[in-house]
Amino acid sequence: MPVINSIAALEPEMREWRRWLHRNPELQFDLPKTSGFVATKLREFGVDELHEGIAKTGMVAIIEGRRSGPTIGLRADMDALPIQEATGAEHASENPGRMHACGHDGHTTMLLGAAKYLAETRNFAGRVALIFQPAEEGGGGGEVMVQEGIMDRFGIEQVYGIHNAPNFGEGRFYTAPGPIMAAVDTFHIDITGKGGHGAMPHETRDPIVAALGIGNAIQTIVSRNHYAMDELVVSITQIHSGSADNIIPGTAYLCGTVRTFDPSVQDMVERRLSEITRGQAASYGVTATCRYERHYPATVNDADRARFAAQVASDVVGADRVVPDSGREMGAEDFSYMLNARPGAYLFLGTGPGAVLHHAEYDFNDEVAPIGASFFARMVEMAQPL
Repeated sequence: MPVINSIAALEPEMREWRRWLHRNPELQFDLPKTSGFVATKLREFGVDELHEGIAKTGMVAIIEGRRSGPTIGLRADMDALPIQEATGAEHASENPGRMHACGHDGHTTMLLGAAKYLAETRNFAGRVALIFQPAEEGGGGGEVMVQEGIMDRFGIEQVYGIHNAPNFGEGRFYTAPGPIMAAVDTFHIDITGKGGHGAMPHETRDPIVAALGIGNAIQTIVSRNHYAMDELVVSITQIHSGSADNIIPGTAYLCGTVRTFDPSVQDMVERRLSEITRGQAASYGVTATCRYERHYPATVNDADRARFAAQVASDVVGADRVVPDSGREMGAEDFSYMLNARPGAYLFLGTGPGAVLHHAEYDFNDEVAPIGASFFARMVEMAQPL
């Protein structure tokens, strides 16, 4: 069965929804216009229940099937990013410094398309819980929704989500049994030395030289402390110090990201960062501290649900356009909290050539919205058939 005809016919309407969302980006949990728009549409579609104010601006909509049965969850994230848009599109962001640079406007649109179809047809047993989530971009809205009890409150037994994938084949699905995205952590290193005149370094304890030494030593964590066949990324992404060309500053700061799949590897990286920081600081005569923050855990698909999701995707686009074991990547996603709470699967939907995610010129490809919506709809009908 290809893309559902009635959803394909919705494409112009879905394009309007998506572009309205794109023009009105909001950040993290502060999504009054976005959530208001979504809630209005869901009421128009005739969902049976609409529960708002979850994780501040998130919501869960319930659609009842034609007979009793279990509840399946479908999730879309709604928040944007603090980026100044540079697409030049007619539907570009009207909120300076904010844009939908990760396609969450498209994710929301796909789930709304599925909601309209499912509310009209109800060709399934049990219930579907449509999860519209705030604050995926750094706020951990998925964790908050789980902590606020959505899985138990709505009896959700399995849960699924989609993320768009620019520069992957347009309309192709990619997933994997087991881990599909990494855990993400952040480290902060604060260095305190003694500042002074740039012409008299012997009177200082230079924190910049110490920062360079610490930064170089950190590279040995991956190359010398870790088994080469296991995935690990440790990247320094910020270095801040100094204010003039003739002043040696008194402090320096380094920050970076860590991506792992194994908690024991996280433990090793945290320990080695602290050891390197202390040892290098001592060798340069400065003091330094390392603060390590653990954020989203790894996104781990249930193997059976991932295989089933690939079957559903094949039903929509054909088996030749589905990669059921695409491997894992080092990006991170707070859908991991929902998969920790319930079995399910996460998939990528290729959107064809274009700017990469989190780029100021990125824009979601509206052509794939009916494909994603059809996947969500068929997931419900195939998982909970009449």
